[in-house]
Amino acid sequence: MHISELLLFYIISYCMLNHLLYFLSFSSIPVVKAATVSGSDMANPLRSEVRQLYKNLLFLGREYPKGADYFSERLKSAFMKNKDVTDPKEIRKLVDRGEFVIKELEALYYLRKYRAMKKRYYEEELSTMLNIG
Repeated sequence: MHISELLLFYIISYCMLNHLLYFLSFSSIPVVKAATVSGSDMANPLRSEVRQLYKNLLFLGREYPKGADYFSERLKSAFMKNKDVTDPKEIRKLVDRGEFVIKELEALYYLRKYRAMKKRYYEEELSTMLNIG
């Protein structure tokens, strides 16, 4: 692998991380409150989806590069922005956006693992390339 390819790889991964941080800071992920006091899922069928989305994002945030505390604070604020949304179509859009964030986080983590493995196996080759130039 040439140095230019390696640099391009690191630039792309850095851009993905910045894009994800920007998306999380300005995205609106829903919080749905039940209309009844009992808190049953019959009041709002999307409530369980929203709760599961929050749990999944919280779980994925444990490995976030800036730390789990940073991620959980941003996640909570993103969900609280739309706690009063009641339109099911709007809630569905917000849930879809949250699922997109999950896919982006998974891609970020896979990329990080790939980078670590690449570094382990190609470290000698990279050091010889740097000594040549």
